[in-house]
Amino acid sequence: MYEPRLRYPLPRDLPRKVAGQRIVRVGRRAKYLLLGLESGTLLLHLGMSGNLRVVPAATPRVPHDHFDLVLDSGRALRFNDPRRFGSLVYTSGEAGAHPLLERLGPEPFSKAFDADYLYRITRRRRVAIKQLLMNSQLVVGVGNIYASEALFRARLRPGRAARSLTRADAARLVRAVRRAPGARCCARRSALAARPCATISGPTVRPAISASASTSMSGAASRAGAAAARCGP
Repeated sequence: MYEPRLRYPLPRDLPRKVAGQRIVRVGRRAKYLLLGLESGTLLLHLGMSGNLRVVPAATPRVPHDHFDLVLDSGRALRFNDPRRFGSLVYTSGEAGAHPLLERLGPEPFSKAFDADYLYRITRRRRVAIKQLLMNSQLVVGVGNIYASEALFRARLRPGRAARSLTRADAARLVRAVRRAPGARCCARRSALAARPCATISGPTVRPAISASASTSMSGAASRAGAAAARCGP
């Protein structure tokens, strides 16, 4: 550890707890990378500006390098985060039961997130449907741009009361959430869990926005002067 002052301070005894343990599985839950050890799990969050690099363990540090996970191959997973909003938390129990994860909603691509689920959780909720989509206790991984794009595709106004959605609206919105440009980032994160060695071995793993989402935003200038499209009811 080089700098323990992250979002959650790194405990001094963390190196002792994980030293000598093999990484036996790699997974993901929401924006947390889960490194399953022989005993316990490391929950790693990149924050807003963090990145994870695979480097030779002897590689000189650069500014904002905060910790290394040194592997027996002689390489290290090195975490760099200028803003220090990232975190590394160790739990000896079931990862899903950790306070950071236990109250999270379903993943957008999971079977649990379907039209029936979305319709059920919108009942009696006066909050705007966009705010509901961004509530990680109801569904994870849907940020501001992602939610806006999904609602546009579903032809639903972002400020519409969630409880006013019909079952048909809910079904259309679920499909839109899975097809929106931001969904490609979620799909790539799911692929990371399925193929950890092939994915992490690149020079850097960091939060990303899909190219198509960037194109959608940059394309706004080409519509200057045109009438605004109506999202729907």
